[in-house]
Amino acid sequence: MRRRLASTESANVPLWKRGAALGVDFVVVGLISAFLSMSAAVQASLFIVGWLFMRVVVVSKNRGQSLGRWAFNMQVVDGRRSKTPELMALTKREGLIALEAALAFLGVMNFGPTAAWALLLFIPLGLDCGVAYANPNLGQAFHDQIAGTYVVQSRLGYSLDIKLKKIVAYAQRRVKR
Repeated sequence: MRRRLASTESANVPLWKRGAALGVDFVVVGLISAFLSMSAAVQASLFIVGWLFMRVVVVSKNRGQSLGRWAFNMQVVDGRRSKTPELMALTKREGLIALEAALAFLGVMNFGPTAAWALLLFIPLGLDCGVAYANPNLGQAFHDQIAGTYVVQSRLGYSLDIKLKKIVAYAQRRVKR
């Protein structure tokens, strides 16, 4: 049975915004883990720990928002209660995606002209998030379905997407002159 979202929420957060928020979190955690270690195993371990900290601990204390979700005005909510998910649900959700994102991180770190195989490490993350494309009305990726969570619009945040659109529109107007 599908739950009914409150009137101020929408389950249909555009998938590009979810991807952009994931990208912000990915870059922040990836940069930190890359600067703090040398070997691939240590980098992947630090990435997973950093990811779980940013996307479980920070999210549980920050109304369902990680840094990336805050930048794009989104939050994670429990499918049954319309509130921030409990730690166990967040850990289930983010534990799966942490492993997939760590593989993608290793793919980025090892990619080169002689190591095109590293692109294969993006497949698990792509399949997980691709589930949301299969059913755009529901908008749940595989990790959301396992944890029973939704990503919804929020009034709290930085509105980075809107600010970038304004900057691009301003730049286009300046170029036309």
